[in-house]
Amino acid sequence: MMGWTLGRYFLIRYAVITTWFFIGIYALIFIIDVTEFSSNVGGLPGFRFSIAMTVSALRVPMIMQQTVPFVALFSAMATLVSLNRRYELVIVRAAGISAWQFLLPCCIGALLFGLVTVGILNPIAAYGFSHSETIESELRSRQSNSVSAFSAPWLRQKAGGTEVIIGARAVLNQGLELSDAVFFVFDDKGDMVERKDAERAYLRDGHWELVNVRSMKGGQNFTSQPVDQVPTNLKPEFVQERLARPETIPFFELPSKIEVARSFGLRANAFAMQFHSLVALPFLLVAMTLIAATVSMRFARMGQSATMILGGVVAGFLLYVVSVLVKAFGNAGFVPTYIAAWFPVVVAMFFGVTFLLYKEDG
Repeated sequence: MMGWTLGRYFLIRYAVITTWFFIGIYALIFIIDVTEFSSNVGGLPGFRFSIAMTVSALRVPMIMQQTVPFVALFSAMATLVSLNRRYELVIVRAAGISAWQFLLPCCIGALLFGLVTVGILNPIAAYGFSHSETIESELRSRQSNSVSAFSAPWLRQKAGGTEVIIGARAVLNQGLELSDAVFFVFDDKGDMVERKDAERAYLRDGHWELVNVRSMKGGQNFTSQPVDQVPTNLKPEFVQERLARPETIPFFELPSKIEVARSFGLRANAFAMQFHSLVALPFLLVAMTLIAATVSMRFARMGQSATMILGGVVAGFLLYVVSVLVKAFGNAGFVPTYIAAWFPVVVAMFFGVTFLLYKEDG
């Protein structure tokens, strides 16, 4: 049996390599994001390079959360290759320790990495991304009055005998706040009778609160007023389910959001899919470690492991593509969300375990 000292050594090696991979990818993404954001909004009034640095620092954790499976794959491959290059795995095998034993520390490390991602990185990413959207929307505010510039989903409501179509440039505060919002008001005959453009729109109890409003009725010119209201019967749970991005909601708040949304008769597939995906993430990282082990444990001299490493990268990429594809089916409701979240994990686990059983015990 492998002793505690050797197991701890393997775990520390995996943790150190994973940390360096994480820091390196974080720095690379940060530099790219700062450059891209500066090029996109550099010509806007009020832009400063410090704003670009702040926005990128706030939203890079969200991007890093998407790269965590690849970080786990590359770090596991790098750990096993480095142990092979230094003949440490050769010595461990000669001592009679099986692959299942010396892979256990790496799998435990991947599991802990997944738990840290879900419990710590995810809430930070959700808060940071929401705050970065607020800063960016303030910078882009009133950049264009064109309806085609509105990227948020459109809403339709009926309240107070009128029908209102609502659009916005950006959705903030998990769907409860709209930036650069526009309200088209129609009468009972279907004719548009008024347009309201608001710098901000907040969903309150029974009405939308509009701030810095420009209104136009009929063929008249726009008139300005600091605040205005539009009656609504929309519930916050419906608006959040319709507008909010599941990635902007922290993991620990998702169960309550799902429960409340379903109590109003909403499916909440996107929220449920995000929740089950985060629950399955630690085990997905373990599956990535097993895939890395299938191509990294065989002893190879310098320059002979490139093909094996490429095979591992391709396998990990295919697993990620399958995960994204199945997740899309889960969001659309074609597949139960828990099946969509766990199917790639189970398939990858079976693939890695079967291959290792064949190579080690077959």
